[in-house]
Amino acid sequence: IEKLKKVYEIILDLKREQFSAANSKVLIGKLIASLNEQKEKLNSIHEVEFKVFSQWGDDGIIQYLISKLPLQNKTFVEFGVENYTESNTRFLLLNNNWAGLVIDGSEKNIKYIKEDSIYWQFELHAIHAFITVENIERLIDQAGFNNNIGILSIDIDGNDYEIWKSITKYKPDIVIIEYNAAFGDDKPWIVPYDPAFVRESTGYKKLFWGTSIASVCDLANEKGYDFIGCNLNGNNAYFVKRTINNDTFKPLTCKEGFVNARYREVYYDGKPINAIDKLKFLTGLHVFNTRTNQIETIH
Repeated sequence: IEKLKKVYEIILDLKREQFSAANSKVLIGKLIASLNEQKEKLNSIHEVEFKVFSQWGDDGIIQYLISKLPLQNKTFVEFGVENYTESNTRFLLLNNNWAGLVIDGSEKNIKYIKEDSIYWQFELHAIHAFITVENIERLIDQAGFNNNIGILSIDIDGNDYEIWKSITKYKPDIVIIEYNAAFGDDKPWIVPYDPAFVRESTGYKKLFWGTSIASVCDLANEKGYDFIGCNLNGNNAYFVKRTINNDTFKPLTCKEGFVNARYREVYYDGKPINAIDKLKFLTGLHVFNTRTNQIETIH
């Protein structure tokens, strides 16, 4: 009954008031999140996806996770946010009043964020920095968070695996990390660590970045996290700290939870490269095998 009342109140708000497009999006997201909360068990986290400010359906997944898990801290850290108009945590900030830190390598993007009204309306920290394994914990320290961050979202199209591996002081309850589906579901590969790595902007080398799902699942297991699935788009993997999950969400194997990305962002010979063909365009490039700790050549 209480849940239905909450939904009814949101609907009344939508009817009574004149809202800007942005506010309408937030209220509709709030309504869908309230409806999703009534689902006790999921066959897949895809069932609760919806988009408000996230690039894909991650807003819905995040809302469902925070409604079901006993999180200790309503704080988030997200890197690779560009100007923060499209991100995994903006809806969390506006809808749930969490505090957060965002980091981006573009001074222009950080200036944009600091001039956005959300910067003074909410407890948001924005730092201009190119993230490396050497500086990431110091950057988080600057926001004044304690060791128990609620959500860590990593999307830097490069050293994602190494960055999470290097974060030992902070123990986020939920980790969202971008993976490169072109590497498949069983290869423990990452791009060799280079603190200055920047993903190619054009050509087939735009496909060469980040971590495979296998490598990041191995790392998560070592750190004490359960893998609970990927978003439907096939680019973000979700991990929950084992000590708070307690089988709230079924732990999945790497193969069970893997979703192959079908979006096409690279053209070759005037035609878009399909998901099943991506790996062959990386033949001859060098990757680091996180299980053997050896450099390999993609064949």
